[in-house]
Amino acid sequence: MNTWPVLLVVLASVLDFSSGEVYRQHLVRRVSPMTRMINKGTWAAHLKEKDLARVSPIHTLGSFPQKVYDYEDEEYLGNITIGSKQQQFKVVLDTGSANLWIPDKTCTGKPCDGKDKFDQTQSTTYQKNGRTWTIQYGTGSARGFLGVDTVSFGAPSENQLVVPTTTFGQANSIAAFFTGDPIDGILGLAFTSIAVDSVVPPFINAINQGLVDAPLFTVYLMHDGAQDGAYGGVYTYGGLDTQNCGDVIAYQPLSSATYFQFKMDGVKSGSYSSTKGWQVISDTGTSFLGAPTAVSDGIAKAVGATWDPNNQVYNIDCKAQASVTVTIGGKDYTISSANMIVPGDSGCWLALFPFDEFGLGWILGDPFIRQFCNVYDIGNKRVGFAPSKQM
Repeated sequence: MNTWPVLLVVLASVLDFSSGEVYRQHLVRRVSPMTRMINKGTWAAHLKEKDLARVSPIHTLGSFPQKVYDYEDEEYLGNITIGSKQQQFKVVLDTGSANLWIPDKTCTGKPCDGKDKFDQTQSTTYQKNGRTWTIQYGTGSARGFLGVDTVSFGAPSENQLVVPTTTFGQANSIAAFFTGDPIDGILGLAFTSIAVDSVVPPFINAINQGLVDAPLFTVYLMHDGAQDGAYGGVYTYGGLDTQNCGDVIAYQPLSSATYFQFKMDGVKSGSYSSTKGWQVISDTGTSFLGAPTAVSDGIAKAVGATWDPNNQVYNIDCKAQASVTVTIGGKDYTISSANMIVPGDSGCWLALFPFDEFGLGWILGDPFIRQFCNVYDIGNKRVGFAPSKQM
C-alpha cells in the first residue's frame, strides 16, 4: 500500500432548489499524524515499518477486493451521529472512498482505547445485517460486521442531514496507526461503484431518498487555524456554499463515476511547465498534492525545494514563492504559496509528494481545495471549482 491516502466525491448543475433541503456540516481541523511524527523525528522509522508491511496480502470485504489507503496526513474531521440516541463520532469525510465505518463497542486492543464506540443495544432503529468485512491498510486493518441504522451528518446541535436505513461498518478491530488519534472512523463520499461489497454510501442514500435539494455537495476548507481543534471549514450538502465560496468558474466532467476523477491539461510553477495531461482525482482525504515523480521533482527544483529521503517530503524555505498553476478544461487555477508551503517545527515543507501508483497522474488534495471550493456534482457526474472567499 502507498504511504499517502487516496480518495474522493461530487457536485450539481441546476440551481433550482425549489424542494428538499440544504445542510451544512462544520469541520474541525487537527495537526495530522504525519506532521506530528515528522516533528517528533519518528516518521522515518514509521515509513520503514510501512514498507515492510506492503508485502502482506490485501484482505477483502465480502467478495470485492478493495485497496484502501492510510489517513496519516488527514487534517479535517466532521461529526456524525448514528442511532436513535444520536451516538456521536468524529470521522474523516472522505471523497476518495465510499464506505462508512466506526468502532463498535466490541472493538478491542489499544487502537480502540479512547474512541467513541457504537452500542447497537442503545438504538431502537438498529437492524442487524450479519455480513463481516475486512479492509487492509498499510500497517494493519479494520474489520468487523455490517449493521443498518439512521446516520445523521453533523452534531446533534446542528441542522442535521438525517439518513434512515443506512448500512455501515461496525469495527471490532482497527489498525495500530489509529492509536491515540482523534479519528473514530471514515465516512466515504464517493460513488457506489467503488463501495466495498456494493454498500450504498450514506450521502448517495440521502440522494436516493430525496432528502436534499440537489444531488451534490460543496467542500470549503479553511486555510488558517492549523492547530488542533480549530474550525476547519464546512461541507454543504444539497447545494452551493455561497457564504464561503465565489461563483463557480467552471465544471469539469468526470472520466468515470467511481472516484471524482477527471482530466487535467497541464501544470506550471516557476520555470517548470508541462502539458502532458493526466487523469487526476479531487480528494479531501489527502493533505498534499500528489504528482508523478518527474513532475514533482521538476516543480520542487523550480521553487528551490529539496527532497528529504528519510521523511519523504520536500523541504523548502518558509519564505519561498511556490505557487502552482494547474490547467483544467482550458482554465488556469493557481494555488498560492500560502497553501503550498506547510510549516513544521524545524522548517517548512512543500505540499507536494511523488505519486506514481494507483493508475492516476495526480491527486488534487487539500491545498487545491483550500484555494478553490470543490463542488461534487453526483447527479451530473462532474466537479466544479469556485474561488474560496478566504483567499
